[in-house]
Amino acid sequence: MKGNVPSRKKEPIPVRKPLLNYLKRHNRSTQLPLQYEDLLRYESSVPLIDQSGQDTLWETVYYSQSDYKEVNEAMKRIYALLKTDGDVEVLDHLTVARIDFCTFGNTKPFRVRIINRLNDNYDHFYIKKADASRIYGLELEDLLSPNRVTYLLQDKTLIEEHVAGIPGDDFMKRNLEDTPFNQIRIAKEFIKFNERCFVRLLGDMRAYNYVIDITPDIEGSQFRMRAIDFDQQSFEGRKSFYLPQYFKENNPIIFLGMGHMAPETVKQYQLEERSMIAARVKASKEQFTELMDVMVDDELSTPGKTLQLAEELAYHHKNNRFLDCRTMGELVLTNIQLLLEKDFKQSILSFQGGG
Repeated sequence: MKGNVPSRKKEPIPVRKPLLNYLKRHNRSTQLPLQYEDLLRYESSVPLIDQSGQDTLWETVYYSQSDYKEVNEAMKRIYALLKTDGDVEVLDHLTVARIDFCTFGNTKPFRVRIINRLNDNYDHFYIKKADASRIYGLELEDLLSPNRVTYLLQDKTLIEEHVAGIPGDDFMKRNLEDTPFNQIRIAKEFIKFNERCFVRLLGDMRAYNYVIDITPDIEGSQFRMRAIDFDQQSFEGRKSFYLPQYFKENNPIIFLGMGHMAPETVKQYQLEERSMIAARVKASKEQFTELMDVMVDDELSTPGKTLQLAEELAYHHKNNRFLDCRTMGELVLTNIQLLLEKDFKQSILSFQGGG
């Protein structure tokens, strides 16, 4: 099997009018005081080093004195739009502590650190190049997962809130040596996360593309895996690309599950998650239908990748309905329709290691 990496660098897909109209109807579109391109006017930058002295691959950027005041004020207003629906009363207590720029990745994001001067508490948000794939991914995450998502769009600029959690690769290095009880819960959450990604065709969920949120519980802890990168929503043609179990970066959790999960238990958790997704579809039926009406007509990938994925899904599900699909949106919709009809064939996850 070909390695589970993107076949080529994915170019941002434009946000076309039907999707933009959908976003306006659901209060995702707004007027921003500053655009992504404006932030590229920085004068200088220095590498951002983490607490252990390692290069983070982010750069802290600095603006000229004439631009600094405008950028600082705009960042505070954007944060208010995200957090308080634009209420300007919070602005007096906020200040921009740092703006970082990531030079790799499709959206080349800026990360803004905001500090509340009243208590020195800080928060982050991101400013990115708008990409239709990512927006569909964010919407499907909001509608079909247990997580709510906040983001805003204007033209070619996308604003996203920060998702709190431990990056998956860091979590595997530091948090897998735990009680058997917590290890079982970690493996259980990976099964559910794996199923969510496959149902809605979210790809490239290597360890650094999701975070893990830990919540202390009465006994042990609860774990929630949350995707933070949606650039590969329904783009690649390989079915395995949409199953986190096949990424070698996730092997530490795969190996953890090998000691705790029998095949019957895996199937139970897969069924539980599919049932929850079905319930979420029914609870948001009107908006989900509206989103799918837009997505099935959009061009999110190449004809070759779409045909490849259609053939692989048809083989997996033993269902030729996929062969009639001409867009990635149709494949997503057909996948979810099978789930609602209880004819969805789960992935074979027996914790045998990633590919």
